Amino acid sequence: MMYLQVFVYWNDIASQHGPLISPDTYRRLIKPKDRKLFEAVKKKSDAKIFYHLCGACRHFIPDLIEIGVDILNPVQVAARDMDTARLKKDFGKGITFWGGVDTQRVLPYGTPEQVRDEARRRIDDLAPGGGFVFATVHNIQNDVPPENIMAAVETLHEYGLY
Repeated sequence: MMYLQVFVYWNDIASQHGPLISPDTYRRLIKPKDRKLFEAVKKKSDAKIFYHLCGACRHFIPDLIEIGVDILNPVQVAARDMDTARLKKDFGKGITFWGGVDTQRVLPYGTPEQVRDEARRRIDDLAPGGGFVFATVHNIQNDVPPENIMAAVETLHEYGLY
């Protein structure tokens, strides 16, 4: 599988406010299956494991690192316990964070200056030492003013290239 570079896996087991299932249930029922799958992918390729897990997923990050997840998407900053500075400090050596620019409040309802501040904060928190892909938390919806999109992109170009 020399052409496989990224293996994308979706498993939304958290909500905005916390886990949808207990971490113990995850560890007992889901984690062993995930581990087997990721080990098989890594045995046959050099692919990075890109794990999509929305919401307040902090409780699961150590488990994801343990079973070989390379990339966590998204970093849903509006969810509980998803402070980006703490996430980077606690888990930044073990996983790459993908996303972080808030699409729930700041991007659709903020001013361009608030969007710039948001983008700079995520870069400051998550970029040092690598392991960060600058992106919005989720897809940009049609209620986002174009000037806010441009503010995020311009901030990345001015401030965030590393």
